[in-house]
Amino acid sequence: MLGKKKKQKPRRPTGHFDTLISSRTTVEGDVHFSGGLHVDGRIRGKVVADEGTDAVLRISEVGEVTGDINAPHVIINGTVNGDVYASAHLELAEKASINGSVYYNLIEMAMGASVNGNLVHQREPVGLLSQDSKAAGSGEKQASAGDSAGEPSGADDGGKSE
Repeated sequence: MLGKKKKQKPRRPTGHFDTLISSRTTVEGDVHFSGGLHVDGRIRGKVVADEGTDAVLRISEVGEVTGDINAPHVIINGTVNGDVYASAHLELAEKASINGSVYYNLIEMAMGASVNGNLVHQREPVGLLSQDSKAAGSGEKQASAGDSAGEPSGADDGGKSE
């Protein structure tokens, strides 16, 4: 019987949230947290998880953050006006709306979610936590431009050979 048990390890911690910002609450200023933070209300300021923690930020469909977000695990179904830095996992549910750039390691995006900004894949969590993406961001942009420039050349050569 023990061998028949199905053990499913969750991809990310989803069940326990230590802090709730209710729908009738507005927070003015930066919020620093560890553990789980569930936002139904409004935050005007940065939302930052403590470094070295496996913190989870969840913004419900009625939740709104005006400011940057920096956390390992981020689940959004509401509105964010600012940049999002998710060093481990980012989930955008169907009613998610982000006005800003998104820096992620692993992303899950449902149909209906919208991002009005750049999607930047970052493999190194250190770059996400420090939010110092000047060197990494410009290197990726150059690589993308180089790849794009290489593709039309190949297409031109293909046209000549036909």
